[in-house]
Amino acid sequence: MACASIPTRESTGEYVDDSVITTKVKSLLANDDFLKSFQISVKTYKGTVQLSGFVNSQNTVDKAGQIAISVNGVKSVKNDLIVK
Repeated sequence: MACASIPTRESTGEYVDDSVITTKVKSLLANDDFLKSFQISVKTYKGTVQLSGFVNSQNTVDKAGQIAISVNGVKSVKNDLIVK
């Protein structure tokens, strides 16, 4: 009788992939002339990128989301940016 474990956390490969995605998204946001002035938090879990923080317009929210989804390996974006 074999015993199978059920993973409850990310595997090492997923963690590395998520770290790479987070780094790429942060880099693109920091290099964008308009978005670099905002403090946008980026977290990735199993290919889903979560953006959070405060921005000044819906256009900024949309642009950050478009940048995040453009990164290779991103499956979806949870855009929690708040217009203030």
